[in-house]
Amino acid sequence: MADDRSAANTTRSLADKIEWLIQNRWPAGSRPPKNNLEAAAAISEATGEELSSTTIWKLRTGRSDNPQLKTLKALAKFFGVPIGYFGDDEEAEATADQVVASSLIGESGLNREALRALVEMSDGGRRLVADFIISAARLERGQGRGGRQTC
Repeated sequence: MADDRSAANTTRSLADKIEWLIQNRWPAGSRPPKNNLEAAAAISEATGEELSSTTIWKLRTGRSDNPQLKTLKALAKFFGVPIGYFGDDEEAEATADQVVASSLIGESGLNREALRALVEMSDGGRRLVADFIISAARLERGQGRGGRQTC
């Protein structure tokens, strides 16, 4: 678990933040994009701001880390995040935490009562639950402890 915490505490690049949004905040009911052309078209259509597939590619790969304000505004609008998400690591992490928490409520059988119980647990109890969640996620991804594929 220590490696998961240290990874979360490192500064994330703009490319990391945009990729996280594409993977985790793509609008419900919409098919996730297969490529940058589809991503650019969906964002442009929804926001009215013309974005090219090249712009999306450059942002996702880190080849561009200083986009125009109008591009950031379009991304913020499309993904439903505050524009500060793109600059401030604390705001980006808080936004990611809110997304994860909101996706847990209702969709997966977790409810507010379960989340309240988690908050009321001791630090040790919460660590145990966190370790269990991380282990279960690794198993679902087919990875063992070291991140290797398992049979």
